[in-house]
Amino acid sequence: MGDGEKLVVAKDTPPVRRRKSPKGVIRRESILTAAMQHFAKDGYQNASFAAIATDVGLSLPGLLHYFPTKVDLLLAILEKRDIESGSAIGEEYADWRKVLLGLIDVTKSNQSIPHVVQAFAVLNAESLTEDHPARSWFASRVSHLRDNLVFSLQKGISAGELKAETNAQSVAAELIGIMDGLQMLWLRSPEEFDMAKVFSDYIHRLIASIERS
Repeated sequence: MGDGEKLVVAKDTPPVRRRKSPKGVIRRESILTAAMQHFAKDGYQNASFAAIATDVGLSLPGLLHYFPTKVDLLLAILEKRDIESGSAIGEEYADWRKVLLGLIDVTKSNQSIPHVVQAFAVLNAESLTEDHPARSWFASRVSHLRDNLVFSLQKGISAGELKAETNAQSVAAELIGIMDGLQMLWLRSPEEFDMAKVFSDYIHRLIASIERS
C-alpha cells in the first residue's frame, strides 16, 4: 500500500467511541507535528508516510493505527490549525474590533511556528489543482472566513461604529489578501521584516480609515 493513501470505506454502523489515553493524545500530537514538517518541506503529494512514522518512532502499521490514510492526516492538520487560529478572534465574529485585533494575534502566533505556516501555505497552493484532497476544504475555509469577516464588519456598520460607506465585502477580501501576501513574503525572507508589525500597522490604519469618529 503506497504511503497508506488508499481511502477507507466507512462502515454502515458507527464505531464505538473510546476515550483517548493521555499517551495516545501525546503520540497523535507528535505525529501531527512531524507531518507538518514533512508537508512543509515536500508538499502533500511527495511527503512520505513511512518517513513520518520513522520520525515519531513508529512502524508504518503503527502510524496507520492513528491515521489510516494520508488524507486523514492532512485533514487532522488542517482542523488543528483552524482551531488554533480561531481561538484568537472569537468563534462568533460578533465584535468587529476584536476580530481585527485578533488577526494581529494570529499573525504574531504564526511567526513562532514557521514550519506550520509553510505547510499550510504549501497545501493551500497545492489545493488549487483539481484532484487535491484538500481542494474543497480550502475553498470552504476561505469562503467561510470571508463571510464571517463581512458579517462582523456589517454589524459594526449597523451599530454606527463604522462609517456607513464602508464596503464590508471589499474590506474582507483586502484583509485576506494582505494576510496571505505578507505570509508568502515572510516565508521567503523571514529575516528581512517583522510580519506581525507590518500587519499590525496595516490593521490600525484600516481601523482609523473605517471607524466613525
